Amino acid sequence: MQETVTNVGSFKPLAVAMVALGVAACASVPAPTAQMAVSRTAVEDAQRAGATEHAPVELRDAQSKLSEATAAAARHDNERARRLAEEAEADARLAEAKAQTAKARAAAAELQQGILLLRRELERKAN
Repeated sequence: MQETVTNVGSFKPLAVAMVALGVAACASVPAPTAQMAVSRTAVEDAQRAGATEHAPVELRDAQSKLSEATAAAARHDNERARRLAEEAEADARLAEAKAQTAKARAAAAELQQGILLLRRELERKAN
C-alpha cells in the first residue's frame, strides 16, 4: 500500500508542472499587433468614407472598442485586446459601408433629378 502512496506522490509534481504550463500558455497569448493596425486602418477608412456624417453611431462604436483594445493591450490582456480590435474592425467596416451606401443613394437621387430635368426640357422643346 505504501508503494501506491509513493506512486501517487510522484505524480503530484508532474500535475503541478502541467497546471503551471497550462496557465503560462494562457498568459502568453501574443499581442494582437497586426489586428490593432488593421482596426486602426479600418477606422481611418471609415472616417475618410464619410462615416462621421453618415454612420456616426457605428464609427463611435469602432473608435470606442479600439480605445478599449489599446487599453487592454497595455495591460497585457491580449485575448481581450484581440477580441475588441476585431469588433472595432467590424464596426468600422460597417460604418464605411453605410457611408458609401448613403453617398451612392445621394448620387443616384441627383442623377434621377437630372434625368427628370432633361426629360422636361425635351418635352418642352418637342411641344
